[in-house]
Amino acid sequence: MTITNTRRFTLEEYHRLTEIGLFHEDERVELIRGEVMQMAAKVTAHSTCCRNLLRELAKLVGSQAELQCQDPITLPSGSEPEPDFVIARSTDDHYLSAHPSPKDVLLVIEIADSSLNYDQEVKIPLYAEAGIADYWIFNLVAQHLECYSEPYQELTLNFAYRLKRIFLPNQSVIIPYFSDLSLNLSQIFPQITV
Repeated sequence: MTITNTRRFTLEEYHRLTEIGLFHEDERVELIRGEVMQMAAKVTAHSTCCRNLLRELAKLVGSQAELQCQDPITLPSGSEPEPDFVIARSTDDHYLSAHPSPKDVLLVIEIADSSLNYDQEVKIPLYAEAGIADYWIFNLVAQHLECYSEPYQELTLNFAYRLKRIFLPNQSVIIPYFSDLSLNLSQIFPQITV
């Protein structure tokens, strides 16, 4: 009989492990429900989509909110994921005193290729449980944007989103909380030439 015990870490323990250098600077990890998770390596399509999104979101959002790229947010479930992008409310100290928490987050964005199942099966319930109102997945496998909104708790006690909308690469989408800001998806999805 084999007994497997998973060691769960608090946020404080995770931060301490980072401070003492347990994780290499270029090692991509995040804390999900107390477990240290290795993040998927980025392929070129992911990196291109990330650069495109950074360029376009920075132009659109400007100084109206904080835009962060692959930086942590702190969730009450003992989690500190590092989404590809977060648009958060502006603060005077630009989050020097603490990472954004759910009350600060306006939109979470993940770019998914090899991480698609993880972003759908692990991150959807994680963000919904935290009460994050809007979660987007740039699905590079299917070449569309998945927009999730209206988090809720199911009768089975699992968390999910009530609404899922799909936008194609030739469409535009309004950025939540900014009704005057429209993101042209043709500027985001990597253009594959044959």
